[in-house]
Amino acid sequence: MARAATPAAPRLLRAAMLLLLLLAAGRRAAGAPVVNELRCQCLQTLQGIHLKNIQSVKVTPPGPHCDQTEVVATLKTGQEVCLNPTAPMVKKIIDKMLNKASTN
Repeated sequence: MARAATPAAPRLLRAAMLLLLLLAAGRRAAGAPVVNELRCQCLQTLQGIHLKNIQSVKVTPPGPHCDQTEVVATLKTGQEVCLNPTAPMVKKIIDKMLNKASTN
C-alpha cells in the first residue's frame, strides 16, 4: 500500500513547487514599482512647500499617460509629494532647483 502512494508524491511535489514559483513571481510583480503606468500620478497637489525640505523635483510633461503637467517633489525624508505646477510658489521652486542643478 505504501508503494501506491509514492507515484503521487512527485506529482504533488511538482504542483507545490509550481504554486510556490507562481506566488513568488506574483509577489515580486506586486511589490515592484510600476514606472510606465498609463494614468496620472498626482491626484492631489500642494500649492507649495518650503525649499529646504526638498531633495529633488521631477517635472513630467503632459503625454499619453496624463493630460496635465505633473510636478513630484522628493523630500529629504524620502516622501514624495505632488505640487501644483501652476502655483506661483511651485514655479519658483522649479526655477531654483533648475538653477541649482545647472550650477553643479
